Amino acid sequence: MSSVNKVILIGNVGADPEVRYLDRGVAIATFNLATTERGYVMQNGTQVPDVTEWHSIVLWRNLAEWAQQNLKKSMKVYVEGKLKTRSWEKDGQIRRKTEVVAENIQILYRPEIYRNQNAAGSSQPSDEAVAQNDGAEEPKEGSQGGFFDGIFR
Repeated sequence: MSSVNKVILIGNVGADPEVRYLDRGVAIATFNLATTERGYVMQNGTQVPDVTEWHSIVLWRNLAEWAQQNLKKSMKVYVEGKLKTRSWEKDGQIRRKTEVVAENIQILYRPEIYRNQNAAGSSQPSDEAVAQNDGAEEPKEGSQGGFFDGIFR
């Protein structure tokens, strides 16, 4: 029986992606993504606060370059990928970090675009950018439509 390593996250970009290039010119981008479970009030009146998790996202090659041009802090994004744990030694201690290696990203909400449109009196959102790490030279762009449109704004 085979296994599955699949992660799907919807959250907010914590800071603009950091992009660097490896020896052969291969781009790698990293950023943190915040996902928040909303708090609630229990039947006995106890307030349970929001809980935010931070996820380390890694993007390679064309997807990394796409992220550098399109992703900004506070954007809400859909990220699909796989978990990968890496380890290294520092000061005699073995360190481990689990990251999400992204294969697909979709921008669900761009705060600055909607602020500008609302100021101009328009209520129609513009097309959202989409990227897939499918080995193609250029990332895909355009509206995906469907389930996510309008849900997470």
